[in-house]
Amino acid sequence: MATKHELPPLPYAYDALEPHIDEQTMRLHHDKHHLAYVNGLNKAEDMLKQAHSSGDYAMVKHWSREAAFHGSGHFLHSIFWPNMAPAGQGGGGQPSGDLANQINADFGSFENFKAHYSAAANAVEGSGWALLVWEPETQHLQVLQAEKHQNLTQWIVTPLLVLDVWEHAYYLKYQNNRAAYVEAFWNVVNWADVAERLSAARS
Repeated sequence: MATKHELPPLPYAYDALEPHIDEQTMRLHHDKHHLAYVNGLNKAEDMLKQAHSSGDYAMVKHWSREAAFHGSGHFLHSIFWPNMAPAGQGGGGQPSGDLANQINADFGSFENFKAHYSAAANAVEGSGWALLVWEPETQHLQVLQAEKHQNLTQWIVTPLLVLDVWEHAYYLKYQNNRAAYVEAFWNVVNWADVAERLSAARS
């Protein structure tokens, strides 16, 4: 029997990312928005299971889309939370070791990567994400964008560092100034978590 998807707990307190990301936003973002994706994914999978059992596939297109939308939201948020850590307590600074070497090899420097990633995050049309991913075919890092979670992505890549640029992620503190939110994000990036994801993706 398939296990239901569950909302993962935050790996830190709601106010731990202050002043860069505020407590109220974190509570709403995690407890309301992420939970909605979890519930939406569970419902979509239940409805698809009913279609399998009954042989009635009239709504399969709708529920497949719901599964893609809510599933992408759930899985990306599950990466997003541990991708961050309190500033000065694992968050911020620059990567080191293999991750730093790979960034230098693929982007020329950390500053080049940071500028590229920030530009991608700021240029997402409407709602979506910026992603640093590992591309296994050519064994290099890429910066991608995703719209509505599931659009403009690539099938085989592994997300390593993701930034939610839906307005619910920043509007209470930054209003419509997405660029200020993107700049603040660099103060809480958990490079150790990103490095672990890169190591796993390579193995």
